[in-house]
Amino acid sequence: MELTMCCPTLFGLEGIVADELRFGGRLTAVQTENGRVLFEGDENTLAWANLNLRCAERVLIRLGTFPADDFDALFEGVRALPWEQFIPKDGAFPVKGYSLNSQLHSIPDCQKIIKKAVVERLRSAYGISWFAETDAKYQIQFAIMHDVAELYLDTSGAGLHKRGYRANANAAPLRETLAAAMVKLARWRGREPLLDPFCGSGTIAIEAALIAQHRAPGLMRAFAAEKWPCFEPSAWQCARENALELARGAEKFDIVGSDVDPACVQLSIENARKAGVSGTVFFEQADALRRDYSGAGILFANPPYGERLLDVQSAEALYAGLGRAAAQSPMKQYILSSDPLFERCYGRKADKRRKLYNGMLKCDLYMYFKHSPRNSAKNTK
Repeated sequence: MELTMCCPTLFGLEGIVADELRFGGRLTAVQTENGRVLFEGDENTLAWANLNLRCAERVLIRLGTFPADDFDALFEGVRALPWEQFIPKDGAFPVKGYSLNSQLHSIPDCQKIIKKAVVERLRSAYGISWFAETDAKYQIQFAIMHDVAELYLDTSGAGLHKRGYRANANAAPLRETLAAAMVKLARWRGREPLLDPFCGSGTIAIEAALIAQHRAPGLMRAFAAEKWPCFEPSAWQCARENALELARGAEKFDIVGSDVDPACVQLSIENARKAGVSGTVFFEQADALRRDYSGAGILFANPPYGERLLDVQSAEALYAGLGRAAAQSPMKQYILSSDPLFERCYGRKADKRRKLYNGMLKCDLYMYFKHSPRNSAKNTK
């Protein structure tokens, strides 16, 4: 079955996900748009994408798109889609979605109309009038923008950032997809030491280890579409077997995470164990402002934001302290912050900046890779 698929992404990660699909999945029909990536493939592509994409949020099947400036148009457009190709007689099909800049702005009313249209289509296809919805879940998603509706089925279930190793997290966790994107943007492949002095729940270090070991991020979890009879179980089995063959779990890398909070260190150790990378990631208690940064390698940091854990003044004082501590360091540095004054506090201008979002929180990834230690302590004017 040929499918049109869509991967929603955090804003700023569209290009990374597109590259994952082109180079990892060897796909050619890949199209990037704001907040999402569209691509074509079959059920094998669908299974591969769910298991292997590190920076996408979900894998959706796009069933169709059509103008919908009133409820009649929405109903007829939804009813014309081939729902029976995916949803069986006893499948559960809840509806959720959003509407922006459109005539149809009531989400509950849109949900009711879409549900009614799908029921009408399935009633005609199966010749029955009642749907118990007791079997597998087929989450219907809709998006209405500028009076154009798009209808999807969610094949992932839980978001792809939920890898399965982080049941618990600290107060302001970094999303796994964003942590993986930071590592990818730095082009780190395990050839040099990696240090995260604000490890929190260990996400950056763990995602780096998974990348270095070529371990698919979805190996430890299940996906909604694995239970769908419209797809052959062999597609998922083959995707998992191929992912296991590519993994290099026995290889070791120099990855260190630290945090001043001993509870965070213990949490990171436990998460690394669940992820299966405890043999290549080391966590320790240490104050980031007193660490030794004189060695070679790469520093990743997601220090506390003023909006979430510290007040703004405390956060900016922390940035300044880290800037002084790492001023003479030869390490490449990649630091995520939501503070627009970060560079001034840190004491130097970044070689490159990349706008990213941690959930709905706008951040910048400040990248330092050109400055020599001799010139690194110059203040930003």
